[in-house]
Amino acid sequence: MDNDLTPGIHPTTKSLDAGARASLVEHNGIEVIAESERTALPSDLFWPWFAANVSVFGMSYAAFIYGFGVSFLQGVIVTVIGVTVSFFLCGLIAIAGKRGSAPTMILSRAAFGVKGQKIPGVFSWLISIGWETFLAIMATLATATVLAQLGWGGGTMTKIVACLVIAALIVAASVAGYHTIMRMQSILTWLTGAITIVYVALTFDEIHFSAIGNMPGGGPTAVIGALVMVMTGFGLGWINIAADWSRYQSRAASGRSIVCWNTLGGALAPTLLVVFGLMLIGSRPDLQDGIVNDPIGTLATILPLWVLLPFLLTAVLALVSGAVLGIYSSGLTLLSLGVKIPRPAAAFIDGVILTAGTVWVVFFAKDFLGPFQSFLITLGTPIASWAGIMIADIALRKKDYDEAALFDPEGRYGAWDWTSIITMIVSSIIGWGLVINMFAEEAAWNNWQGFLLVPLGGKEGSWAWANLGVFVSLVLSFVVTYLARSRTVAIQEERA
Repeated sequence: MDNDLTPGIHPTTKSLDAGARASLVEHNGIEVIAESERTALPSDLFWPWFAANVSVFGMSYAAFIYGFGVSFLQGVIVTVIGVTVSFFLCGLIAIAGKRGSAPTMILSRAAFGVKGQKIPGVFSWLISIGWETFLAIMATLATATVLAQLGWGGGTMTKIVACLVIAALIVAASVAGYHTIMRMQSILTWLTGAITIVYVALTFDEIHFSAIGNMPGGGPTAVIGALVMVMTGFGLGWINIAADWSRYQSRAASGRSIVCWNTLGGALAPTLLVVFGLMLIGSRPDLQDGIVNDPIGTLATILPLWVLLPFLLTAVLALVSGAVLGIYSSGLTLLSLGVKIPRPAAAFIDGVILTAGTVWVVFFAKDFLGPFQSFLITLGTPIASWAGIMIADIALRKKDYDEAALFDPEGRYGAWDWTSIITMIVSSIIGWGLVINMFAEEAAWNNWQGFLLVPLGGKEGSWAWANLGVFVSLVLSFVVTYLARSRTVAIQEERA
C-alpha cells in the first residue's frame, strides 16, 4: 500500500490565492487539490469519522441485530467483525484520495472511464442523499420526543422548528466545506463522546447479565444476515465517499496509516456503542419496539430529566455531524455527474432535497424505517459491487493517478471501461437475486428481489434472510476486476 510516488504539481492542479485560502467557504470542487494545500496528516482522518459515528443512535442497531434472532455473544461477534471490516474497506478506498487528491467519484473514473463513472455516480448520489435525509429525520424526531418528555411541547410546531434548524445547520456546514467541517468535527467529537459516556454511566444499572446470558442463539443464516446488515449500515454506507476526506493528504503520507486511522476513527465508537446497546436491549426488550420508530427518543426515556437537554443537544449534533459528511460528498458527486455549478451551490441543492425529504417523512409518511432499510439494501448491492471494483483497481495500481486523464475522455482512462461497467451490472443483478425485501408490506415496490434463491429454499427459506447478495456482489466484483483488468491497468500506467 505504500508503493506511492510523490510527483510534482500537475498543470491541472489549481492554486488558490491567499484570499481564497483564508475564506471560510471552501472553493475547491471536483478538481485536483493543489500541492500546497495537501497538508493533512493521516491522524486527521480520525476526527471526521469518529465524530460522524459516535452518536448514541449507534446503540439502536442492537435492536435490529436482535431482530435476526441471534444471542448476545453472536451479536457482539457480528458487531466487532461487521463494523471493523466495513470501515477497513473505507480505509482502502481512502488510499485513492491521497494518490489522486480528488473526490471519490472522480477517482472512480480510472476504473469506469471518464463518462462511464456516471453509472456508479448515480447510485452513490442516491445513497448519500438517503443517508443524510435519514439522519436529519432521526434528529427531528428525537428533538420532538425529548422535548415532550420535558413538558416543553413536542407537537407539530416543535417538529417544524426542529426540522428547519437541523436542516440549516447541515446545509451551512456543508456549504462552508472541508476546513470548516474538519474543525467542527474535532469539537463535536469531545462533546458527543462525553455525553455518550454520561449516558452509559446513567443507564448501566439497567443491565441484567442473567437476562443477557439466557438469550437463545440463532443459526448461521441469522448470523450472516445480521453481519450484512451491520456492514451495510456502517462502513458500506460511507464507502462511496471515503476518498473525499483523504484528498487533502500529502502524496507522501503512508497508505497503511491512512487505512488504520480511517478504520479506527470509523469503527471505534460504533463497536462500543452497539455492544452496549446489545447489553441494554437484551436486558430491556421492551425498548425494542420503540427503537424501530424513534431510536434516540426511545433511548432517552430511561434517562433522568436533568440530563435530557444536554443528551438531546449532543445526540442531535452527532446526527448533524454524520449528515454533514453525507451532504458535502453528495454535492461533490453531483458535480462529478456533469452538473456545472460551484461546489457550495451543489451542497445547497442537496440540502434543499434533504429538507424536503425530512418534511415529507416527519409530517406525511406513515412509515419510513421499513422503506428506508429496503432502500438501503437495494442500493447497498450495487455500491458493494462498485467498492469491489474500486478496491481491486487500487490494489492493481502502483503509481499515482494521471490527474489530467481523470478529466479527459480521450486520456489513458478512456471514456467507458466496459469491463468494469458490465461487471457492476452483472454482479448487482446477481446480488439482487440473493437478497429479499424484508419490508414487503411497507415497500412492496421492492418485492422483485430474491429471484435466485430457489436452490437455497426460496424467499421463505432460512438463507433468504442472510442477504448474501451484498457479500457476493462485493467479492465477485473484486475477483473479476482483479483478474480481468490487471493488464488494462498495467498498460495505463505504462503510457506517458
